[in-house]
Amino acid sequence: MIRITIQEKDFSLEQEVNLLRNGRVDIGAIASFIGLVRDINEGDDVSQLTLEHYPGMTENQINKIAIEAESRWPLQAITIIHRVGTLAPGDQIVLVITASSHRAAAYEANEFIMDYLKTRATFWKKETLDNRSRWVEGRPADNAAADRWKKPA
Repeated sequence: MIRITIQEKDFSLEQEVNLLRNGRVDIGAIASFIGLVRDINEGDDVSQLTLEHYPGMTENQINKIAIEAESRWPLQAITIIHRVGTLAPGDQIVLVITASSHRAAAYEANEFIMDYLKTRATFWKKETLDNRSRWVEGRPADNAAADRWKKPA
């Protein structure tokens, strides 16, 4: 089961885990990751972060990432929630939950999904600073993290 949601409203980890479990007893491990808005980036104070996406295309990209995770690890369920709109420091941005029979698959798949979300899903991020705003560029460290998941040729 793959569930992908892009939304403005906040989410609850507890509610999302309960929804994913839904009485299932075949799940032996659940791994979760929550990304938060930082108050500082590149040495500058960030007062807000605005996230934009291309509806339809972004969901399709995230679905492909989830399907690839399912092909690599024995997963029972995946939940991915990504927020858009204007967020403040400390706000939740993204939630990735992976469920499997065993913890290793849940952990690894969760990390894979997050690395690929950072590099393959189209989101535009604009930071508001004290006296200006700027678009956030991709980071070489994010690409390096995603590269480790490449399958050998």
